[in-house]
Amino acid sequence: MNLTLDGGARSGCVRASASKSQGHRLLLCAALGRRPVRISCATVGADLHATIRCLQALGARIDRTEAGTLCVVPTEEIPREECVLPCGESAATLRLLLPLVGALGARATFLREGRLPLRPLAPLDAELIRHGMTLRAEGAALHCAGALQAGAFAIAGNVSSQYVSGLLFALPRLSGESTLRVTGVLESAPYVGMTEQTLRLAGVRMQKDDGGYRIPGGQQFDLPQCLAVEGDWTNAACFLCMGALSTRGVRVEGLDLHSAQGDRAILAYLRAFGAAVEERADAVCVRGGDLHACRIDAAETPDLVPALSVLAAAAQGETHVVNAARLRFKESDRLRTTADMLRALGAQVTETADGLVICGGALHGGTVRSENDHRIAMAAAVAACAARDGVRVLHAECVGKSYPDFWMDFARLQAE
Repeated sequence: MNLTLDGGARSGCVRASASKSQGHRLLLCAALGRRPVRISCATVGADLHATIRCLQALGARIDRTEAGTLCVVPTEEIPREECVLPCGESAATLRLLLPLVGALGARATFLREGRLPLRPLAPLDAELIRHGMTLRAEGAALHCAGALQAGAFAIAGNVSSQYVSGLLFALPRLSGESTLRVTGVLESAPYVGMTEQTLRLAGVRMQKDDGGYRIPGGQQFDLPQCLAVEGDWTNAACFLCMGALSTRGVRVEGLDLHSAQGDRAILAYLRAFGAAVEERADAVCVRGGDLHACRIDAAETPDLVPALSVLAAAAQGETHVVNAARLRFKESDRLRTTADMLRALGAQVTETADGLVICGGALHGGTVRSENDHRIAMAAAVAACAARDGVRVLHAECVGKSYPDFWMDFARLQAE
């Protein structure tokens, strides 16, 4: 599906989609917990569907009501035969579930699509093998077997926070006590904070110190019976950036202003760019100002880079994006595709090894290749709000990975 968007600022109000990151974590704890759980989740994109399909293959029953509630009946017994786990293009599904499959002692084949077979699993895979699992890649399929054994685990913190989160879900399920040491700098630490928060909600005990965790074994997940997935700050960031390009502003409702989501940092970046940001109850309203360049350190918030890069292209001065090397291993090489998007619309952009240098000015419009990356397609919509002419987005349907209703919500905004 290709879409052509008129150029020019938009204003209006939208409601935040449900947090994909929190949705993954609640589903894991619910499907492998003690009792049935009802999770209110207004948005279920392709990535969450992948997690649901995998948990169903492991024996859980998950149904969705018309009102958007996920009714989860936990797995009673892990299937003895090999489980086929279709994780699609969802790296979170694969990396969070892989250690858990070992903790459950299941035999499973993960079916990976798109760029997922190319995205890193090291050094997580070596650590799982060292503790009793066997892993074998056969094209896009990843076969795993063997029971994960308790012990001393160590994982580098600078590749993917999902490695740490996956182990934190798995280790409480083992028979004995384990330790988990995180070496080096932990990047995207707020996502691990979300995992800790979810595990505490599920009654899991762990001791945390500066070097890692001490985790007693033999624990089970026990979530409250009724829960709601909070609004997604990463998806909301696109609309908030649109507000920074608007005189009247854009309001996003349904956001937790005290959320553990790291991408809540979008508010600090918007203020640094010179936008007017107003926080009220569960909503944020952003209006345009005299936008000027700022420095974007993506170590903790890499997913914000495409949308913020559009603001940088519309601001005065030269913006530097740094510590973003991990973006080269997302659904696309997101540094390259962000640069390509902005250049196609008239911006001057230079790629560095771990970031971008963006010269602000004016965007004239043009055609954006999404490269099947939802973040690039959504950032192109932000760019349309800054462009003089229209913006054509190729393969715009890829937003369904995280935000199926994105284009419908975008259409609710009014042209200024």
